[in-house]
Amino acid sequence: MSNLRARNLEIHLERRLLSKTKIHRYVPARVEALSANLVGSPYEAHGLVGSAETPEVFTASLEGFDCVTYVETVLALARASAPGEFVEELRRIRYDGGNVEWARRNHYMTDWARRNARAGLVRPVAAGALATRKEKVLDALPGLPPRKARFDCVPKAKFRAFEPRLKNGDIVLFASTKAGLDVFHCGLLVRKEGSWKLRHASRSAGRVVEGDLATFLRANRMAGLIVVRPLEVAVCAPKGVA
Repeated sequence: MSNLRARNLEIHLERRLLSKTKIHRYVPARVEALSANLVGSPYEAHGLVGSAETPEVFTASLEGFDCVTYVETVLALARASAPGEFVEELRRIRYDGGNVEWARRNHYMTDWARRNARAGLVRPVAAGALATRKEKVLDALPGLPPRKARFDCVPKAKFRAFEPRLKNGDIVLFASTKAGLDVFHCGLLVRKEGSWKLRHASRSAGRVVEGDLATFLRANRMAGLIVVRPLEVAVCAPKGVA
């Protein structure tokens, strides 16, 4: 398939997804609706092009996702009202300052959260006294120099106390226990049937799935949870929609 034809198909899908969420004015509701529409999409590892030795190529695909590109894509779509806006939003979310360079890509998710908060796209959900401070040297990615990182996360044992602070559409990052790595997975939170669901691109399932957050927490070892909330953006809604 030619690049032009593939991009035309992508634009058609973007328009279809955006049309389904026009009734939702606010970003959290749009995140919830859009993330649901992408459940079942294939898992795609290494979908981005670029490395320390290879020039970065900006990629915007709706054909498959890893955990990070799924979150990025949903957030970019939720902030957009047209396909052209989606591409620009995705660029801002993925790269520090929106500059398409491998070194400027938000490789570590604590950087992703911090830089997107600084850009006014998300904000941390405060955990207060429930949080534990972590300090690490991040060196898991070849090509990037090691550096010290400091971040707060909520231990699993304190999740019940933290749970009332969550809202639909929040982005959850799962802090790693491995040396050199800050976050090992991420996804989106949705409240359904009285419990929190996690929508995420699962490598083991081979697709984007929705499952109980509590089940995921029991099944995975982690240092804790970091939650950020998408901020509002002026999104056009049809006349008469509140």
